[in-house]
Amino acid sequence: MIELTKGQDLLLASEDGQPITRLQLGLGWDKAPTAGFIGTGAPDIDLDASAVQFAGGQLFDLAFYNNLRTRDGSVEHLGDNLTGRGQGDDEVLTVDLGRVYEKVDTIVLLVSSYQGHTLEWINNAYCRLVDDHDVELARYTLTAGVPTTGLALAKLVRDGAQWRVHAIGEGIAVTVPTVGLDALRPFL
Repeated sequence: MIELTKGQDLLLASEDGQPITRLQLGLGWDKAPTAGFIGTGAPDIDLDASAVQFAGGQLFDLAFYNNLRTRDGSVEHLGDNLTGRGQGDDEVLTVDLGRVYEKVDTIVLLVSSYQGHTLEWINNAYCRLVDDHDVELARYTLTAGVPTTGLALAKLVRDGAQWRVHAIGEGIAVTVPTVGLDALRPFL
């Protein structure tokens, strides 16, 4: 497992060089213990994991809580967690890179706060990439103090017959991915 840092790039291949084509993106978080008045009475924090597909810099499709599957069936959102409560991954996206439409060259993975809370309100937040054998390939820890409502986590980029993951780690102003597309364009 590799702890990704901003700007890091990783080829999605097994140790023997075979392309990894099936992934899960897991997102987990807790409400910060100091959120609200003495840590009580604060609203639950609803983070959302999303994947936005681009072809030649143009939006192709997206998967998020309100559109659970891309048209090509390559990305599927497995359900919306409104609170971050529970152990393990709170939201999961599955990605089958072998099914991605051939013209799609980039998939941006992002986290957004549906209710507009900044990411300063969360604690113990992470995003992780897991292969189809449940082996954690990479993890990106969302550090406290991000004063924006969203975070461009990483992008999956087509590299010939294989894919690479490039860690972005930039705060962006987005609550709903369908209206935050302009915030993603600088990362293409």
